[in-house]
Amino acid sequence: MLLVRGVHAGYGAVRVLRGADLDVARGELVTLVGPNGSGKSTLLRAITGLVTPRAGTIELDGDPLCGRAPETIVRLGVAMVPEGRELFGPLSVRDNLRLGAYATPRAGRGRRIAADLDRVLALFPALAPRLAQPVGTLSGGEQQMVAIGRALMARPRLLLLDEPSVGLAPLVIRTIFDVLAGLRAEGLTMLLVEQNARAAFRIADRGYALGPGGVVGAAATEPRAEAARAAYGLHTAREEARP
Repeated sequence: MLLVRGVHAGYGAVRVLRGADLDVARGELVTLVGPNGSGKSTLLRAITGLVTPRAGTIELDGDPLCGRAPETIVRLGVAMVPEGRELFGPLSVRDNLRLGAYATPRAGRGRRIAADLDRVLALFPALAPRLAQPVGTLSGGEQQMVAIGRALMARPRLLLLDEPSVGLAPLVIRTIFDVLAGLRAEGLTMLLVEQNARAAFRIADRGYALGPGGVVGAAATEPRAEAARAAYGLHTAREEARP
């Protein structure tokens, strides 16, 4: 479904990605792990149109994404849960969730949004009694649930998640990863960026390890976490060998 080939991207004069390659097949949950600064978030931003690649191609079911506006990419079926959540604190939980459905077609819009809201509340029942509450007053874990729910309100074909476990308590992390595992079982295609490799590889079909400059290793079979660590080591050795 998602095909990333030779992507170079960065910010101004700073080059972050230098030829990143990645594939996500339909119905897969693929995880991308790597140290801070390796370009994981930059890759997600390139996929969603928030960063324009300097070279390379990104395709969704053969449809090129490079050069398209973020709102167009959302309408093509890509939704992202950003690092830091980027919620609207003064707005209610309900309003933040409904913002995820802004691209919903007019025909049957009300019924569809109501049905999608019910689905999100079934996934995250802790949000049900807080629908009228300003989202900025929620705990970090509850805010992460809202961020995931908002993305699901768009009915994505491809869901991108950027570090959903950051700063959360172990019990909340378990709850969120159980939900992601359930979505995977339903057939939702996902690309999960994580530093918590143990939790990520537990639910993933495959994994990539990203080091500065691009994807340097992949783990398709157990032991996945060990393979990812080996990929980091391989990258370090290559970097040290460079003149």
